[in-house]
Amino acid sequence: MFGSKSYFSIGEILLWSLSVIFIVISFFAFDRENYLVLTASLIGVTSLIFNAKGNPFGQVLMIIFSILYGIISFAFAYYGEMITYLGMTMPMAVFALVSWLKNPYNENKSEVKVSTLTKKNAVFMWIAAAVVTVLFYFILEYFGTANLLPSTLSVTTSFVAAYLTFRRSPYFALAYAANDVVLIILWVLATIEDMHYASVVVCFVAFLVNDIYGYINWQKMKARQKG
Repeated sequence: MFGSKSYFSIGEILLWSLSVIFIVISFFAFDRENYLVLTASLIGVTSLIFNAKGNPFGQVLMIIFSILYGIISFAFAYYGEMITYLGMTMPMAVFALVSWLKNPYNENKSEVKVSTLTKKNAVFMWIAAAVVTVLFYFILEYFGTANLLPSTLSVTTSFVAAYLTFRRSPYFALAYAANDVVLIILWVLATIEDMHYASVVVCFVAFLVNDIYGYINWQKMKARQKG
């Protein structure tokens, strides 16, 4: 699945390595107790480097991350995050995995064929996102979700990102980057109450950098595949 020994570029190895180092350092600096957070963070950042390459294995890791992150979110009463990742991101990652496996580029199972989002699909996505946002706002309000507005916005960005991932659009990485910004805000608010969650903030900062790289690389993949 991973091809030759030089599957990852030096830059990609450096990006992943630095992300892991910062995540581990922040964990031992601020937490030292919740190893579930550390495990989820390392799995999540590893999934992103594979996703940046268009490798379906990244979706397998995202499924695992979604389960772990849902548990972590439940512990801080971020029910929106829990419901979003367990009820939407994880199932969509399964659909994305199937989609990516069914659409390899030139029979290369380690690289998905990049697609272009049609206007019809874009309209459907935004209408569905609006419906999901309104629905989840009231659901999260009912459950007394902490920091309701950013939690609801996280649902919106997560839905758009998951849909674009399924559609194999390079913009999925930008949508996840937007989601990372929202999550950084959410966990900064959590950190104000409990410094242990500072390690989660660092995790999503690392995710943000990786997602930005993912978008850049997918644009390169798209140009190469068309060329």
